[in-house]
Amino acid sequence: MAVMRHTPDISGVAMRVMLVCINVAYIPVSVLFTRKVLSNRSIHIDRIIANGLKAVILTACVFSAIMLYIDIEPVPFHKFLTFFLIYLVVLPLSWTIFREIMKYFRRRGYNYLKVVIIGTGSTAAKLVANLEENTSYGYRITGFFSPYKPADFKGEYKGTVDDLEEFVQRYGVDEIYYTLTGEDRQSLAKVLKVSEDNMVKFYYVPQINRYFDRVFNLTSIGTTPVLATHPTAVSIWYNRLLKRSFDITFSTVALLCSPIIFIPVAIAIKLSSPGPVFFRQKRTGYHGREFTCYKFRTMKVNNDADRLQATKDDPRKTRIGEFLRKTSIDELPQFFNVLRGDMSVVGPRPHMLKHTVQYTELIDQYMVRHIVPPGITGWAQVTGFRGETKELWQMQGRVERDVWYIEHWTFLLDLKIIVKTVLNAVQGEKNAF
Repeated sequence: MAVMRHTPDISGVAMRVMLVCINVAYIPVSVLFTRKVLSNRSIHIDRIIANGLKAVILTACVFSAIMLYIDIEPVPFHKFLTFFLIYLVVLPLSWTIFREIMKYFRRRGYNYLKVVIIGTGSTAAKLVANLEENTSYGYRITGFFSPYKPADFKGEYKGTVDDLEEFVQRYGVDEIYYTLTGEDRQSLAKVLKVSEDNMVKFYYVPQINRYFDRVFNLTSIGTTPVLATHPTAVSIWYNRLLKRSFDITFSTVALLCSPIIFIPVAIAIKLSSPGPVFFRQKRTGYHGREFTCYKFRTMKVNNDADRLQATKDDPRKTRIGEFLRKTSIDELPQFFNVLRGDMSVVGPRPHMLKHTVQYTELIDQYMVRHIVPPGITGWAQVTGFRGETKELWQMQGRVERDVWYIEHWTFLLDLKIIVKTVLNAVQGEKNAF
């Protein structure tokens, strides 16, 4: 890459050539990322930033490759770096601003897509709920078509699939979602023909048992489509490497700085009550394996530590223990667990063995939270589900958020959770007791 050597200011001709090269380098970005980000009506901000990072790296690589074959003055490295750092901020920001403008208009009834749904069953009802959960997505359901209409159906029933083509042509439908069983070949063939003849986007929504409520990833075995449950990007080897590298780096820095906090905390714990500085407890970890979790001791030595959760006015807590829990300082020794590989900085919180046995029987998907390493902090903890779980619904809420984290993991989501954890610790956790 001809950008390393320091040179004087670039001439006007060279600058114009470079601007052309930058625009050429952006072409693959436009094809691979820009359209995907701007056309996806339900994409979240962390995905926008992740795609922006990939786009900037790709642009830099393509630009560098072009510059290698052009006989002009080389670009000073500091200017190259400055440009792409600014680009790294401006590109995702411009995408976000554009999307926010479009969402503003969609919420006011503009830039919407006209949608018809083929089917009136539970799959159609679930689809409708997702399409309408946010008005900024810009979906307007104009009608339902099905061989039959249930007596309790409340949607805009427009007739059978035989009536579909006339409706599509009259109202300018943009998308068709087919929710009937694929075994109804005649209806499926009719709807496909209508969509193709009228250039309307067609989406097939597979029939899933209503009791099988999971997030899926579509794959295939030969020509047979297969849906895999609980897809997670962290299972991909390079994402595992990224997450583990971050864990090692972050925990190493934290432990190198730890004497500043560990020494005074250890002294305070020893003065507050007899017993060890550290509390050790067997907990359930990655793939259900047991490991020893470390914390600063916040309670008097007692026989119920592995059986009972801490409560708000728990008499077992020491004077310093209340403060350590409120500020989350008691969790800091778990960086030893992270360095050893028992835990990650971010992930579902590990529970004591007794709770694993208890809640596996009571809560659907409870063990799913163990398909990734447990964390010092997690999505459930920063969204209001930290602390004692008096009622079953509280643990259910925690599990739901843990599963959501697994299915939507990105490195940027981990960074977001860390920032929220620090802010909560500074403010004082109301549920930390």
